[in-house]
Amino acid sequence: MTSIGTPLSQTSTKIVLCGSGELGKEVVIELQRLGCEVIAIDRYENAPAMQVAHRSHTIDMLDGDALRRIIQSEQPDLIVPEVEAIATDTLVELEEEGFNVIPTARATKLTMNREGIRCLAAEELGLKTSPYRFAATEQEFREAVSEIGIPCVIKPIMSSSGKGQSTIKCESDIDQAWQYAQEGGRAGAGKVIVEGFVDFDYEITQLTVRHAGGTSFCEPIGHIQTDGDYRESWQPQPMSEVARAESRRVAEAITGGLGGRGIFGVELFIKDDEVIFSEVSPRPHDTGLVTLISQDLSQFALHARAILGLPIPNIHHHGPSASSVVLVEGDSENVVFNHLNEALQQPDTQLRLFGKPTVSGKRRMGVAVARGTSIEDARNKAVAASSAVTVTL
Repeated sequence: MTSIGTPLSQTSTKIVLCGSGELGKEVVIELQRLGCEVIAIDRYENAPAMQVAHRSHTIDMLDGDALRRIIQSEQPDLIVPEVEAIATDTLVELEEEGFNVIPTARATKLTMNREGIRCLAAEELGLKTSPYRFAATEQEFREAVSEIGIPCVIKPIMSSSGKGQSTIKCESDIDQAWQYAQEGGRAGAGKVIVEGFVDFDYEITQLTVRHAGGTSFCEPIGHIQTDGDYRESWQPQPMSEVARAESRRVAEAITGGLGGRGIFGVELFIKDDEVIFSEVSPRPHDTGLVTLISQDLSQFALHARAILGLPIPNIHHHGPSASSVVLVEGDSENVVFNHLNEALQQPDTQLRLFGKPTVSGKRRMGVAVARGTSIEDARNKAVAASSAVTVTL
C-alpha cells in the first residue's frame, strides 16, 4: 500500500528535485497533484520548477558538500534528479546511507557520463551502437578521429542540449571540434567521445516507464534536432511492427540494466527494421513534451506515479500529436511574449511558457503542442502556434 501524507506537515511525503528546468516544473506539478511536498534545487534562482515548488535552494549542482547539506537538512523520502549536471558521487554516498535516489544513484551516474552508458549498452548488454572511441587528450582525439574516419561526431562525455557537440566533415574541422568540445563540457575540459556516422532513416525517443507493475511503453516519438537540441517532436512516429518491437526490446534491456523506477527517454536510430542504441536519460525527455497533449498521462504524470509506487494500468494515446519549441535569441532579463491569441487560435492547440528568468544567446523558452488529423496536420499546427509567438526583449 502506498500512503502519501499532507504537505508542510509532519506526515508529508517529501521529495527533493535536483534540477528545476521546464521538465522539472511539470514533474513538480504532477507530484503536487498527488499531495507531495516538493523542494526544488538548481544553480540559478527563480528557475521554472522553483516557481511552483513549496520551497527552493540555489547551489552549484556539482558541489557535493552543498548538495549533502540540503539533503541532510530536508530529509526527503525521494531524491529525484532532473538534470545531468549533479554531484553524482554524492548521490551514490547518500544512497548507501539510506536515501532513495530515483531511479538509482548508479543510473544517474552512468547516464551523466557518455562513457559509462555507452560501455553498459555496447559492452555489457551487447546492444548495437555507432562505432566509437574515447579520447582524454588532443593526441588521443586525433588518433580516434583517424581510426573512426571522417565524417564523425564529437561530443564531450558530459554535456547536454548539444553543448560542445560538432561534426567533423573534413580535416580542417578537427582543431575547432576539439576546442569546442573542451569549452562545452559540463564539468569543463575533459574526455570526449568520437562517434562514427550511422546510416539511419530516422531517430526516435522511446519513452519507457519502469513501475511497480512492470515496464510500459509510450508510442514512439519522432523529432528534429538543430545543433544537438530538439526543435520539434511528434507522436506516433510511423514505423514497422518489427522495428517497433525491436525498439521496445532495446529500451527494456537498457532500462533494465539501469534499474529503479521512473520514466526513461531512450534515444534510438532506425534503419529499415534495424535499431541502433544512441543514448538514454533516466528522467523525462525534452522530446516528450509532446505527451502534454498526446496522452492521458503525460511523461511527467507517468514519472510521478512510477516513483511513488503507484500503478500504471494503461497509457492511452489520443492520436497524432506534435510539439514545436518557442526559441528566443538575445540577451534580456525582461522577456515579454506577444501575439499569444494568434498562437492559440487553432483547436486542439496548447502553449506552455516555461518562465525562465533570463535569456542569453539562444534559449528554449516555451513550447506549443497540438493534435491533428495526421502527423503532418499536427506538426503544421504546432509550428504555426510557436511561430506566431513574438518576443520583446
